[in-house]
Amino acid sequence: MKKLILIIFLIGINSNGFAQLRSYSFEQIDSLQQIQKRKVIVFIHTDWCKYCQAMKNSTFKNKTIIAQLNSEFYFIDFHAEEKRTIRFNNQTFNYKSNGNSSGVNELAIQLGTVNNQLAYPIICALNPENEIIFQDTNYRNAKDFEVILAKLKE
Repeated sequence: MKKLILIIFLIGINSNGFAQLRSYSFEQIDSLQQIQKRKVIVFIHTDWCKYCQAMKNSTFKNKTIIAQLNSEFYFIDFHAEEKRTIRFNNQTFNYKSNGNSSGVNELAIQLGTVNNQLAYPIICALNPENEIIFQDTNYRNAKDFEVILAKLKE
């Protein structure tokens, strides 16, 4: 009986209280698009950006945002200073060192440059053909982000 109660409790927690935001890699997107065409939301961030961390800990923990991203978009959580080589959209993107043990991945530059600069956090939306259709370089709370998602669904 104790096991049954524990199982019911765990199922209840899993389905209601702890909705997880599904995040994909750039390498998975082509395959996913063949199964179901969706727009892609790329959250470009760094570890040192306090606004990036605030969005991770609030906006992307919001149940409504999680539900929308999981059901209607492909979400990529992309660390701009990623050192590994990334294959995406038939191109290869490498880490570009700035010296002093810092740098940025070329893909972050391609997707996140607005007015010739990178300013974090960056939200970049791609259509199913991997073309940039939206870029935003501001902290967005859940309410503001919901407005962006609504416009992207149109």
